[in-house]
Amino acid sequence: MERLGIRYDLLARESDILHLHFWDRAFELMKRAGVIRLESEGKHAGCWVMPFESHTGTDEHESDKIIVRSNGTVTYTGKDIAYQLWKLGRLGLDFNYEPFRIYPDAHVAWVTTTEPNTKTAPEIVRPNFGGGVKVYNVIDSRQAYPQEIVARGVAAVVPEVGADASVHFGYEMVALSPAACEELGIELSEEDRARPFIEMSGRKGLGVKADDLIDRLEADALREVSSRHPELSAGEQSATAHDIAVGALRYFLLKFTRNSVIAFDFKEALSFEGETGPYCQYAAVRANSIFRKLDDQASAKAEELILKTTAGRSQSEEALQSEEASQSAASRISEVLAGEEGTEIWSLVMLAERLEEVIAQCANSAEPANLAKYTFTLARAFNLFYHRHRIIAEEDEIKRAVLIAVANITRRQLTSALLTLGIRVPERM
Repeated sequence: MERLGIRYDLLARESDILHLHFWDRAFELMKRAGVIRLESEGKHAGCWVMPFESHTGTDEHESDKIIVRSNGTVTYTGKDIAYQLWKLGRLGLDFNYEPFRIYPDAHVAWVTTTEPNTKTAPEIVRPNFGGGVKVYNVIDSRQAYPQEIVARGVAAVVPEVGADASVHFGYEMVALSPAACEELGIELSEEDRARPFIEMSGRKGLGVKADDLIDRLEADALREVSSRHPELSAGEQSATAHDIAVGALRYFLLKFTRNSVIAFDFKEALSFEGETGPYCQYAAVRANSIFRKLDDQASAKAEELILKTTAGRSQSEEALQSEEASQSAASRISEVLAGEEGTEIWSLVMLAERLEEVIAQCANSAEPANLAKYTFTLARAFNLFYHRHRIIAEEDEIKRAVLIAVANITRRQLTSALLTLGIRVPERM
């Protein structure tokens, strides 16, 4: 996961939920609240179940309601309810902890343990885990009904929390395209080659390790980087290929809505054209290259000029002396932003400034695909802007200042959008 820039703060062992009596406490709370009942007859005789009336049509859904089997063993659903109560700070118990891994930058990943809290060096400060206000459980959509049982069980035990505090962040399955399977050396039948995607299956022996997937992406990206930038050192080429590979994988997985089956394809993911991570990265790289070519003060001068001519002027004697020049510059800026060309420039600025709004929408809807779509739209709009205007070579000082300011706003927002998606912008591509 570190290769993808992903780190954990806490690894919670399932066995500790039982050993530290989390389930015992949850069981008592559920019985006290009347959430579960002991069945005395029928096929579930001797089992503790949650008597919800919805989704009773299949044996699978019926079994999800069982919290404790007739032989006394706790089901996954039962342990998940106990764990969820702990996450929300409503269990009254806590795990014991010990450091699992200390990263070079001193970030600590912790792990739960049944042993008393391990004494650590004073400089290693353990965060407080659990006690959240809202919990997002990231698990595929096939677990929708068990997650509903967990949410309703927690809400019944602690009504003041409610079912809305437990959010099932479900997603459809991730599969491979037939072409991706062949690239990974997975043998397919003629029938499978004709299918739009191949599901991973442990029973059939169809699966792929994340490291193998990233290795393949990095190898393909490295070939492209090496051909485009032979002047870079081997280390620089590898670092760039890694950023492109991670960007390709992250964007491909995030651009589909959560109810869409994802059929991963290497060629599609790594393409520098279309709705891909590398396309968005390349737009940001292109924007950064503008400012590498400008002298150090050009961007600051452009921004200063824009501020001077758009901000309200004071009536001091000094300000009055330069008022005529400011009015002239303001008039020229208005001319630059007039007409069809000006509308296009304003549209880019307004699109760039929507980033925080889009992020808030993603948080409210639990749909990161909206941010991926926005990032691509911003990258595409900037590329169009880049091709239509001579930003560095523009001879008109006022228009050049406007173009530089707009490019700077866009590159900052585009870089920020990519970083929010976990995608870095290489120096070159």
